[in-house]
Amino acid sequence: MSVEGQLVGNTAILFVKGRFDIASYEEFNQAYINFIGRAEQFQVDLSTTTFMDSSALGMLLLLREKAGDSVHIELINADDEVSKILQIAQFQQLFTIR
Repeated sequence: MSVEGQLVGNTAILFVKGRFDIASYEEFNQAYINFIGRAEQFQVDLSTTTFMDSSALGMLLLLREKAGDSVHIELINADDEVSKILQIAQFQQLFTIR
């Protein structure tokens, strides 16, 4: 698993590659922490995420908490399996999913 981040305008884009699980914790946190306070929006690109578990859901909630209520967060490009996990967890109530 790897996470890369880049700032495009006022949007921080996080690319999550491979397995998104507890082993990703430090790398995911490091990827977004530098954008807190600088980005008005986050996009978490899941197009190359092959697996997601409950710890990944917790990391997304932590990102939401750290970013603050005024920052919009989108989860984008998830495949069918990852989309199903997000749907079961009812993350569409907390994030924009597209």
